[in-house]
Amino acid sequence: MERLGTAAVAGGDVCMCQTVFPAHSNHRGELSAGQLLKWMDATACLAAEKHAGVSCVTASMDDIQFEEAARVGQIITIKAKVNRAFKTSMEVGIKVTVQDVLTNMEKIVSMAYATYVAKPVGDGKIELEPVKLLSTEDHLEHTLAIERRKIRLGYEQVFQNLMQESNKEGEYCDAFEEEDGVSTDLTHVQSVELVQPPHANHHGNTFGGQIMAWMETVASISASRLCGSYPVLKSVNMFKFWGPSVVGDRLVFNAIVNNTFQNSVEVGVRVEAYNCENWIKDQARHINSAFLIFITVNDKGEQLTFPRIKPTTKDGVRRYHGAIARQRIRLARKCTMSAKEVKPPDPWERSNQAYVSYSNIAALTHLAAKPGWDVTSILDDIKIWTHEEGDVLSFKIEMQVKVPSQRAFLLLSDFTLRQQWDRHFLTCKVLQAVTEDEKIYYVTSPPITGHKPKDFVILVSQRQPSKTSEPYLIAVKSVTLKSMPPSSGYCRSEILCAGFQIYSDSNSSCTVCYFNQVTSGVMPYLAANLTGSSNSIEDTALECIKFLELKGSEC
Repeated sequence: MERLGTAAVAGGDVCMCQTVFPAHSNHRGELSAGQLLKWMDATACLAAEKHAGVSCVTASMDDIQFEEAARVGQIITIKAKVNRAFKTSMEVGIKVTVQDVLTNMEKIVSMAYATYVAKPVGDGKIELEPVKLLSTEDHLEHTLAIERRKIRLGYEQVFQNLMQESNKEGEYCDAFEEEDGVSTDLTHVQSVELVQPPHANHHGNTFGGQIMAWMETVASISASRLCGSYPVLKSVNMFKFWGPSVVGDRLVFNAIVNNTFQNSVEVGVRVEAYNCENWIKDQARHINSAFLIFITVNDKGEQLTFPRIKPTTKDGVRRYHGAIARQRIRLARKCTMSAKEVKPPDPWERSNQAYVSYSNIAALTHLAAKPGWDVTSILDDIKIWTHEEGDVLSFKIEMQVKVPSQRAFLLLSDFTLRQQWDRHFLTCKVLQAVTEDEKIYYVTSPPITGHKPKDFVILVSQRQPSKTSEPYLIAVKSVTLKSMPPSSGYCRSEILCAGFQIYSDSNSSCTVCYFNQVTSGVMPYLAANLTGSSNSIEDTALECIKFLELKGSEC
């Protein structure tokens, strides 16, 4: 078995800089989205090949959001690096920025993730080398790549679940009537492209970015037929390449509007490939389908409203409801994918489960990786650290425990045991076991003099390390459930970001780190500790150590 990789380079970093010329722009003098997609794919593919040492092909692209437009004369910088290598595939992170040469101001255009697969030489098997991690950011992205991979693998199931729910609720029916709706038939566009050598790599496989650029062109024409103006691409939905195309293939692109959402429109594009023989026989190979989201603006830059559409076929109705399901997933992603997001999602539903879990793990991982932690207290096997960033205060409790890390992980991840060592937990029960690694708990805390007792609805996400150098993770954040609304007897409180990282020190000992991004409910305890008037945090940490070592000795 071949083992491939460039050991000297962390993640196969590649940077491309390009001045935007008129040939790259649209009628507004802005960089064409199709051209940008080509550059992004080319840069990311080079990063993948730099790590793998062999040719790579685009397997999939996560959701791509476009935040800023680049104009003629400005400089586009695209940075790509391999975040994590799996057996034969790699996740590549892509960051696009635009710089104005006159003002020197730089803005982020897009941040995306793509998956590339190494092409074996002949019939040989490939096992990629692990990515060499040199910085804190490398470690962070390496850890979160596993979470993003789970989202990719589960995306289709989430979509199908939403479609089934719509069907059960009576939303998804064969008949459809929309007063004054525009027929989707009027938005259908078909285009044919012949794959020539400049469109392909040295193996003759069509560049994924070239296919994406052609898709953007035909989708833009489809959207323009509905809005009667020039649409602007804002995002591309997560998609996969189902099969390759090669030089000499005829690619047929069919685009049609699936649905409109007040200020945006979703256009679906299906790509089929034909070689010469199949072209005559009309035997197509379905190689890709993607969904592109457009907006349109007036001369003042204000977003315009799209007219409602009217599907005229059974397949059109299916696509109409499919667009609604994808919008729910996009909104869930937008609300929860940012590790800085502190607002709990509402409600906890299938469309956002994976994204909330990712956000939970990502928030804890980002908090733990922040530079600038200061030691404020040391007591035997306990250290207390604080971190200030603007108005946000966080603390960390580091505990040395004489118990194996896996045993500590099992004990701490079961929150029904927490009231045995944490006096701030009065009761705790499981509301929902979402998966083996995700549980939602209802927690109550004892009252403080003159105040109501507090309650919480929290998501606990647990992760075991994929290798010995990585920690066990237990991430905690508040969520909302329709079935558990606030009650008059309690003051509903919120956990922004908290949890444990557990590192193995030896076969019989570990380091347990507890993190908490301080909320108003925790502030009095932390303030009392910092001023020396209370030792409640140290006392709770000592009880945690006693609990772990006592229970650990029972196994």
